Amino acid sequence: MSAFEFHLDAADPTTSGRAGRWVTPHGVVDTPAFMPVGTLATVKGLLPAQLREAGAQMVLANTYHLALRPGSEIVAEMGGLHRFMDWQGPILTDSGGFQVFSLAQMRKMTDEKVVFKSHIDGSTLELSPERAIEIQEQLGADVMMCLDECPPSGESIEKIRVAVDRTTRWAWRCRDAQKRSDQALFGIVQGGIHPAMRQRSAEALLPIDFPGYAVGGLSVGEAPELMYQTLDCTVPILPANKPRYLMGVGRPEDIVEAVTRGIDMFDCVMPTRNGRNAMAFTSTGPVRLRNAVHQRDESPLDAECECTACTRFSRAYLRHLFVAKEMLGPILLSLHNVAFYQRLVRGLRKAIVAGNLAEHRAALLARWGSAV
Repeated sequence: MSAFEFHLDAADPTTSGRAGRWVTPHGVVDTPAFMPVGTLATVKGLLPAQLREAGAQMVLANTYHLALRPGSEIVAEMGGLHRFMDWQGPILTDSGGFQVFSLAQMRKMTDEKVVFKSHIDGSTLELSPERAIEIQEQLGADVMMCLDECPPSGESIEKIRVAVDRTTRWAWRCRDAQKRSDQALFGIVQGGIHPAMRQRSAEALLPIDFPGYAVGGLSVGEAPELMYQTLDCTVPILPANKPRYLMGVGRPEDIVEAVTRGIDMFDCVMPTRNGRNAMAFTSTGPVRLRNAVHQRDESPLDAECECTACTRFSRAYLRHLFVAKEMLGPILLSLHNVAFYQRLVRGLRKAIVAGNLAEHRAALLARWGSAV
């Protein structure tokens, strides 16, 4: 029996939303699922026990950053990522492919590899498909990602085609480089916002028969409507019996829209990044705690949330922490935002099982003030 299995538990009758279970060596992930981002083997400001308390099932870590600090060899010596960061649930590591996009001014790329100039000390880090897999095997995450090229939003169709074909060639090399059988390797579909390029990418990856497929290259500057249109033409091509992962997304409304289109897994830095900057996601929309309107507000941040920030403290106190630059403020708001995202995906799963995802979607977007 494989160490990885994906089971479909329910399908919504009027959308493409689905509820499933992703079985890994470190536990089962109910989908739809949101993975908090722990770039450097830590979700900023939160203990592993707090992540569990908030409902997180699986977390994400970053290959490029961990290769620089502390080094994948050291993580391996320390027993792998699970032991190193004391997170016993499933972990996904990206490949460094996003840094090909985000650090474009600090790297050189050929068909063979990407050479980065470290943003820390200027040293050189080389990432080929083979090296990306070697690093991820040393880290020991449950899910590894293929090295890919994520082209910028608005890139020409010619350059998109080059990126798609390079991503395909690299995917084969990643598959051939994999040695460990206790890690699942996911392929990544690229192609910008061009339906023909998305089809070209997806159909070229299907023969590799990865245990899961990701949709990359979205939420990089395109309008939300273009993201949804891209998902509409991409997701139906992907295997129905394998998990589908939308990388780097994102806003709560984007998660809702993507789930209705058949996406199972998400990650994004927004819950913790916004939390560190005094912005909370709530059941009635975003709350900016630095606003003076909260100065004497005794009400909880979100009456529907059971996290520590909401059950023990007032909006007035939380605002005070940020105004006073106390570190507890970012911690509490990060915890709340992670809990909000987990409650969001649990609610979506419940609606899929009940067969009323369309109604649930409309109610959520109406409460958040979005057009239905």
